[in-house]
Amino acid sequence: MTSLSLIGVGRIGGEVAFLASFLGIVDELNMNDVNTTLLHAQISDLKHAMPGLEITTGLEAAMRSEICIFTAGIPRNPLVPSRADLLKDNLPVAVRYSERLRGYRGILITVTNPSDILNYQLSTRAEINPSRCIGFGGQLDSARFAGELISRGIKGEAWVLGEHGEHQVPIFSILGSEVGLEEREEIRKTLRSASMGVIAGKGGTIYGPAAHITELISAIVDDTQGTYACSCILDGEYGISGCSIGVPAVIGEGGILEIEEWSLDEWERKHLEEGAQFLKDSIKSTG
Repeated sequence: MTSLSLIGVGRIGGEVAFLASFLGIVDELNMNDVNTTLLHAQISDLKHAMPGLEITTGLEAAMRSEICIFTAGIPRNPLVPSRADLLKDNLPVAVRYSERLRGYRGILITVTNPSDILNYQLSTRAEINPSRCIGFGGQLDSARFAGELISRGIKGEAWVLGEHGEHQVPIFSILGSEVGLEEREEIRKTLRSASMGVIAGKGGTIYGPAAHITELISAIVDDTQGTYACSCILDGEYGISGCSIGVPAVIGEGGILEIEEWSLDEWERKHLEEGAQFLKDSIKSTG
């Protein structure tokens, strides 16, 4: 039996709850949201799809779950220029829940933006081992990069590391063909605004994030030990410490099993370090 908790059951949280249970990845759901009307509506809707599904509420039950998805807070909208601009509103939410999650022994996946900063804060404030705190974002950025490469006729495996935001770093050095600096910057600029068309058209992203989060849950439950682009709290890897940032990580039953250190070229390392400095400055500003 695998239990999944969700803190925040709006668009993405609700879709993840549906996908993970409908696909048989988890057997039990624990759902929590300050909007109790939405919470009970989501629970009823899920039970109409799967009448026998066991669903609990309350953070006491969440503390007993194997995996917890943190999606509470304000999502990005057309008036929010970048994910980092959500810090002022969403940090207090993370701080409040970190007090309730202190000592949690499962795997925590931070989805709420800015996910890198909040993943670091939740791990630190809730005293959860960094190896069990995974920040979401890199998988989604990498999928968008894959689409961009296909549209340009460029072959190769698509990976995006770094901050999940303005400082994201598409990795070109592992592709089979050379991509010039001008085209690299053009692609990077396109990726930074890739979600805005979706947000403007339907109010927020749903399918992309939910699919990749569910994939991450499956990797943990099945102990696949595959490599994913995830935000991890670094302690010297890539010469970076004191922040959570997107890197290639081996994911399995224990959470982050290993951080792979790839050989990056000068352009990639420069942008990775810029993102790390931005994140550390942002963390310092929160006290």
